Amino acid sequence: MDSNGIVFREYFCWGMMFHLFDGCVEGCFFLYIGVGGLYMKIKQLMVCCCLAVLAVLAVEAGRRPNILFIYGDDIGYGDFSCYGGEVHTYNIDRLAEEGVRFTGGYCSSATCTPSRYTLLTGEYAFRNQSAQILPGNAPLIIDPARPTLAAFLKHQGYATMLSGKWHLGLGLASENLDWNGLIKPGPKEVGFERSFHMAATADRVPSVYIRDGRVVDLDPADPIFVNYKKKIGDEPTGLSHPHLLRSQADEQHAKTIINGISRIGYMMGGQAARFKDEDMADTYLVEAQKFMREKREEPFFLFFAPNENHVPRVVHPRFQGATSLGPRGDAIAVFDWCVGELVETLRETGQLKNTLIVISSDNGPVLYDGYWDGAIERQGTHDASGPWRGGKYSRWEGGTRVPFIVSWPGQVEPGISDALVSQVDLYASIAALIGQPLPDQAGQDGENVLPALLGKSAVGREYVIQEALKQIAVRKGNWKYIPPGNVRERLGHKRWNNTTVSEPGLLFHLSEDPEELNDLAALYPNLVEEMRRIIKKIAPDKLTGPVVVEKELLGFEKK
Repeated sequence: MDSNGIVFREYFCWGMMFHLFDGCVEGCFFLYIGVGGLYMKIKQLMVCCCLAVLAVLAVEAGRRPNILFIYGDDIGYGDFSCYGGEVHTYNIDRLAEEGVRFTGGYCSSATCTPSRYTLLTGEYAFRNQSAQILPGNAPLIIDPARPTLAAFLKHQGYATMLSGKWHLGLGLASENLDWNGLIKPGPKEVGFERSFHMAATADRVPSVYIRDGRVVDLDPADPIFVNYKKKIGDEPTGLSHPHLLRSQADEQHAKTIINGISRIGYMMGGQAARFKDEDMADTYLVEAQKFMREKREEPFFLFFAPNENHVPRVVHPRFQGATSLGPRGDAIAVFDWCVGELVETLRETGQLKNTLIVISSDNGPVLYDGYWDGAIERQGTHDASGPWRGGKYSRWEGGTRVPFIVSWPGQVEPGISDALVSQVDLYASIAALIGQPLPDQAGQDGENVLPALLGKSAVGREYVIQEALKQIAVRKGNWKYIPPGNVRERLGHKRWNNTTVSEPGLLFHLSEDPEELNDLAALYPNLVEEMRRIIKKIAPDKLTGPVVVEKELLGFEKK
């Protein structure tokens, strides 16, 4: 064995012993003997090794942790008060104080469906052409044969549940979906043994809940029909009866009126099954709490994905006026309340100390997104994206840099971390946490960043891939590169800004230029080439992109 191997063996043996008996990961490295740059690599590797061994021991001892993902919708980096927001998110702030709050946490895409796809598969959504914003009647875009995170954990003995937004399609592409029978394939076929969800988003029909593959409270004498191409039935629409609306909507959102809100798409039937928007958060929460109470004696994976604060923002009357920001701010307050209720349930059932909690969002913020609800007019000094430019739909930093908080009492080292972490890494990291290898064809784009997630290391992934509308960007260190193509940015009511990026692309230094205004590509051609090599390795077809974003990518034109 060479000298480097001897050094590694000594670090491993002594470090493992020290860690196991003292409980301090960093203590593994008290034998620094000066081997240059190798030390840092060994140190990083040792953290992973120590955590993996401890995870295996915990699993063998029957102490596998519960895993709770709390997934916000359209919540930006600056929307929580612990990130500088003006809505006081007391419950989220408490978890951030007790856990790790990441400043460099990312979702994988600037829109909802792709991020959810990546989170559950560990695969970048741009590898799947169907992984884009879906209508409510789209087929399932995850192959049931693919081992999702939910399926993986179910195979490891976890109880699994989805409560909230799905938006990954239902049924088969080869068949017309029948909403009046058993709806499959869906969440169950990709690993969730229990599910309570809506098909897509609250602004898209059908406006019903689905429990374990069947529409809740459906009257067989009043069957449901859905169409996204032409009007069906004789129910009023936002276009024909605008006086019936709680708030005006654009043409895309002005189809069938349900609960005083016009939606995307046409729906008829299912009157008894239609949900009431203001009760949605409570409904999803109750289902999640019921699951946690039932599973107090076995490990569980709960994917809690409420609608807050996706449009239409209609909160329960007890939260109306809770903030000065209007319905959008009130929706953030609802989300924070849900977090507090989930934590309290874990505390009541004695599960809190054995539950890993991850709080994040599917993409950056958007103020106006089809409904005139006063979000723009009432934002004041609140900046939903924090210091970053852009938001939902955008390759600017605000499109994918989102709140990212990890809490696990007694297991996570509290603090603020600048480590780069992405939701694409959660699959691989959780596999490491429970000491199990990834299944074949699973989590292939993710990295095991468990030490960073647990606050044991300041080092995360080397670079982050950011996607928006099938185009990508890359961040490495403080540098951000956007290849040629189009950068889309929503500025207000029916107002979009499209920035055409020419060769060789845009290069920004984020710590000095968080608003991405000062292009440095001409000054650092070598760095541009380095960034382009990263993209070429991951997705060579993404080095250039279309100048015009097709309507299909935004979900405007669907069958």
